[in-house]
Amino acid sequence: MSVGISFKNIIKKYGDNVVIPSLSLDIKEGEFFTLLGPSGCGKTTLLRMVAGFNSIEGGQIYFNDKLINSLAVQDRNIGMVFQNYAIFPHMNVTKNVAFGLTNRKVEKSGVEKRVSEILKTVQIEEYKDRMPQNLSGGQQQRVALARAIVIEPDVLLMDEPLSNLDAKLRVDMRNAIKSIQRKFGITTVYVTHDQEEAMAVSDRIAIMNKGVIQQVGKPQDTYQKPANLFVATFIGRTNILTAKLNGSKLNIGAYTIEVKASSPSECDVKISVRPEEFIISKDNTGIKGTIKHSVFLGLNTHYFITIENGQDIEVIERSTEEASYEAGMNVSLKIDGSRLNIFDKNGDKNLSYGGAL
Repeated sequence: MSVGISFKNIIKKYGDNVVIPSLSLDIKEGEFFTLLGPSGCGKTTLLRMVAGFNSIEGGQIYFNDKLINSLAVQDRNIGMVFQNYAIFPHMNVTKNVAFGLTNRKVEKSGVEKRVSEILKTVQIEEYKDRMPQNLSGGQQQRVALARAIVIEPDVLLMDEPLSNLDAKLRVDMRNAIKSIQRKFGITTVYVTHDQEEAMAVSDRIAIMNKGVIQQVGKPQDTYQKPANLFVATFIGRTNILTAKLNGSKLNIGAYTIEVKASSPSECDVKISVRPEEFIISKDNTGIKGTIKHSVFLGLNTHYFITIENGQDIEVIERSTEEASYEAGMNVSLKIDGSRLNIFDKNGDKNLSYGGAL
């Protein structure tokens, strides 16, 4: 049975150092929820508070309506997958996966049945008698996942589970994890600093910085409608430019476009333009720039351009069979104002979706 998780004004301190000042958050039953942020932002600390490994200095954590602050680790019915797998080296795959069930004194026939089923689900049944040292990193991660799920936990916690795998295997494993999570419907809290990984697996994401949640939303919302400049720069790549907003007209140097945001008088703002949101043209309309160099990556070509104020930016365009723009070529850059994210000059507030100055 899965549960919803509620955090109410959670505080975490180490001595006088406040890691999480006051955090409130609701995770839905059966949801794949990711805590995303840079190293040291508090995401793993929060995960360990759910597991019972870290103390709670203030606030409450609930599983549905049950307060778990003082509940022993073994009584929380949590499955956990660690960064280093934490597989027992002296046990084969079957015994590793069966460990939690054996500890819970499940009957032998029940253990064998559930272990066999979960090994098929995570596609490592053929390795059931193999020792951990004879498994690849991806196979070891599947063993760790099977061991966490076989106990039928209410909550599955995953702390940077793919960081030790190579790039291709990470993609394969994140797809497997998402598929397995959907099959079992376990409420899952996933910690990562990899924004692409977070967007690939999550139903919703909480972006954290210095113990404070900056935004909670679906992957496409955090990418397309970032709450502030920190989120805009952390989720995906973007170019940050200074501009002036006057009414609904945005002035980027001599280039002016109509935008969704509005200001009663001229004010300084910052804008976030994703590399794919620029349009390169050879005419004289737009932000003037010079191609420094380009990188062909198959479907897309990445252009690195110095614009008229001396700033270097990145632009992505779909590759074509026609000749690409060459280094040293002068170009103009246009922007679709309807897709633009505009922030106040400090970057604290997004003005593009009803935000007021």
